[in-house]
This record gives sequence, structure tokens and C-alpha cells, in this order.
Amino acid sequence: MHAFDFYFGNWRAHHRKLAERLMGSHDWIEFDGTINVRPLMNGWANVDESIFVIPNGGSYHGVTLRSYDGVTGLWNIWWLDGREPSAPLDPAVKGRFVNGIGLFYADDTLRGKPVKVRFTWSHITATTARWEQAFSGDGGKTWETNWVTDFTKIGS
Repeated sequence: MHAFDFYFGNWRAHHRKLAERLMGSHDWIEFDGTINVRPLMNGWANVDESIFVIPNGGSYHGVTLRSYDGVTGLWNIWWLDGREPSAPLDPAVKGRFVNGIGLFYADDTLRGKPVKVRFTWSHITATTARWEQAFSGDGGKTWETNWVTDFTKIGS
């Protein structure tokens, strides 16, 4: 239940994402942002709000909601994109941390085709963390990492 406690507070974020997902792209777009993370419901859930400062000078917000299932021991994670706040939420990625690495999976679609989604949390210290998103178009045989974010804590 306390797996995401490390993440509470304010962070600077450096993002790298592929220009196109599952299209053989090798063009990465880099940009910065900030994120504020706080617990909810006595630690059974948490929420973060991200601000992404995109290369063209604009910005947008996003919200992540996480909830812990005490029966299964799994976390459920949903994303709300501020560019389309009324769109349906993506399917929850579900998973847990083992030996300091968090792995979370979901089935979704991309361009009308089924994909598997994987979130990986790693490199976690008191002041740093890394999040990666990867997609698989072949049922999980191979994975393409399409987004990497390195976080640095702001303040204590």
C-alpha cells in the first residue's frame, strides 16, 4: 500500500517520447515539466497533476489517479489527458513493485488495433525516479519503449 509514498511531493520532470508509436520511429521529442503528487484516502490512493511544457512553447496538464487493491495487492493506474478531459479514461494499468521495480500492464488499442501497455518504475531514490511506457503490438513478445520520464525531487 505504501509503494508510491516515495513519489509524494513536487518534482521536475524531463520527458522523452517517440514522435510515433509502433511505427519504427527513432525520432525522440524532449521537453520538461513539473508534477505534484499527493496521497488520498489515508494512502489507499494517490493523485498527481503534471504540467507538460511542450517544444512549441505551449503546455498542457494531465492527471494520474492510482488506487491500491488490498485484496489482490495490485495498484490500478488511470490517466486523464488535459487536452481531451472529457474523453473516456484509458484502461487501468495494473501491477506492483517487486525488488524496487514497479511493473504495470494493460490491454488497450492504438489506431484501432490491440496493444499491450507496460509502465515501468525504476531508479527510485529519495530524490530521483524514472517512469517508462512501452507498447507491444505482438501480444507482449516484443516491446517498444515510447516514453521515458526522469524525475528530480524539488525541495525536501
